[in-house]
Amino acid sequence: MIVVPIVSLLAKIRVTGREKLPAEGAFVLAPNHYSELDPLIVAVAVWRLGRAPRFMAKESLFRIPVLGWILKRTGMIPVARSSSASAAKQTMKQSAELVEHGRGVIVYPEGTLTRDPDLWPMRGKSGAVRLALADDIPLIPMAQWGTQAIMGRYQKGLSLWPPRKPVDVVIGDPVDLSDLRGRAGEQAALNEATTRLMNAITALLEGIRDEKAPAERWNPASHGQKETGRLDS
Repeated sequence: MIVVPIVSLLAKIRVTGREKLPAEGAFVLAPNHYSELDPLIVAVAVWRLGRAPRFMAKESLFRIPVLGWILKRTGMIPVARSSSASAAKQTMKQSAELVEHGRGVIVYPEGTLTRDPDLWPMRGKSGAVRLALADDIPLIPMAQWGTQAIMGRYQKGLSLWPPRKPVDVVIGDPVDLSDLRGRAGEQAALNEATTRLMNAITALLEGIRDEKAPAERWNPASHGQKETGRLDS
């Protein structure tokens, strides 16, 4: 009632490939991320396709009074920021719950806003593929472009004029992970699955932007940058 009308005033969201988002059942949706406004754009797009937009959010947010209660009540999923055995067990539990309840979850595989100077997807993390591999859940790549005209990366405030700036959202075919099933605990399998996912997202974005991404994906660690963000996966 609040978010959809406001976002509709800011952006004219044009969705391509809407039939590729499952109408029912569990899914992991993995979009690119370059603006603080991205989650609202993606949430509205998913809502208009008839699915409830649920995000993976860092675990500590769920311990904040009121906010934590809201996150739990709206079905958001906590993610542990570690690669420990307990974190792996939590991933398995979260995946099983997605399947049990037929829910989808939105996971930003980059973990935070891309550091790439030209806003291309940077190096991905394994949160999205861990969930997908744990219970053979469809892993759906998504790319969106145009949000930066409303709120650029690290921009304070919104660009409100003209209203309803066009934002293109493209949903791709599920990433084929069939040969990696049952290997959610193997780092090599997670790395390969993450590479496939980031390649799929990048290819979708290349189609929207009608240009080629750099041959080498941006790695913040190689440029002395910290990878911090609310949606670390």
